[in-house]
Amino acid sequence: MVDRNASNEIVDALDAVLNCPRDVIELAVMTVAAGGHLLLEDIPGVGKTTLARAMAKVMAGTVHRVQFTPDMLPSDLTGVSIYDRRSENFVFRPGPLFANIVIADEVNRANPKTQSAMLEAMAERQVSADGETHVLPDPFFVVATQNPIELEGTFPLPEAQLDRFMTCTSIGYPQEQAEVRTIAGTGQDDPLESLRQICSLDDMVRLRGQASQVHVSEDVARYIVAIVNATRVDGEIRFGASPRAALALAAMARAHALMRNRDFVIADDVRTLVVPVLAHRLVLVNAHGDGGDERRRDILDEVVNDIPVPRITERLHAMSASDGSTKLRTAETSDALT
Repeated sequence: MVDRNASNEIVDALDAVLNCPRDVIELAVMTVAAGGHLLLEDIPGVGKTTLARAMAKVMAGTVHRVQFTPDMLPSDLTGVSIYDRRSENFVFRPGPLFANIVIADEVNRANPKTQSAMLEAMAERQVSADGETHVLPDPFFVVATQNPIELEGTFPLPEAQLDRFMTCTSIGYPQEQAEVRTIAGTGQDDPLESLRQICSLDDMVRLRGQASQVHVSEDVARYIVAIVNATRVDGEIRFGASPRAALALAAMARAHALMRNRDFVIADDVRTLVVPVLAHRLVLVNAHGDGGDERRRDILDEVVNDIPVPRITERLHAMSASDGSTKLRTAETSDALT
């Protein structure tokens, strides 16, 4: 049976073999626990696909990797019905979306029509083909990678699809010493070969259920709504965060609290995740490539700094008394809010 430390065990295993920041790994694992999808946005060659492959290896279930290209058709993802001469009927052949973990590599190289084919799968966990609806496996998790939109041969992801990604982050260039170790180790065995499976499918479903049960007080809920509302009235933002974004922020805050061995959310959980959950969803009045991305992050930082942090009531602390760790958790909460 999976315990509260399962997510930390996954993070430790990935951190031991990957040359990417630990906070990126934590964000990826929390996104799985929150039941969302992850978008890794960065330049080529920094390890986006490697991180996706490593996550797939430590989690059980079927894994399909899709290399997106400009000539890909929607049916290449969802599947097609093929006529079976023996049965004299059309038989549906599932596409690569029918897997527990789908690695959508360079998703912004596909044309908009193919990109839109993923919307139903990501939002509803089902696909429609030839007039029939087919349910996708549970759990279903998409980890997509994309290159910056200004590079040749890429198509900007539509806002509707960006909103389906619960979180978005970038890995960035590795630290100098980490890059030296990578180059010196070239030619040796693949580091991912040492990874072992940590969670079964039932474990992942149970972990997702545990995260969904983490308590969000009314004060913290109001804090989340205040942050989201601030993006809707900002003069630099054409379209602010949607209600789906508010739910995603709450879900990720729950997963963050669970990873910190708490069964309630504090404001610090929310503050930590505002940028990776909300930044990619905002549409600026004037956005210009990377400058727009940076400005979105700056606006969110300003929003978080301007909104008062809610107080955590004694009743909330008492909810954790059953396991005897109330003092520890109260101390953690006090430190986070000072």
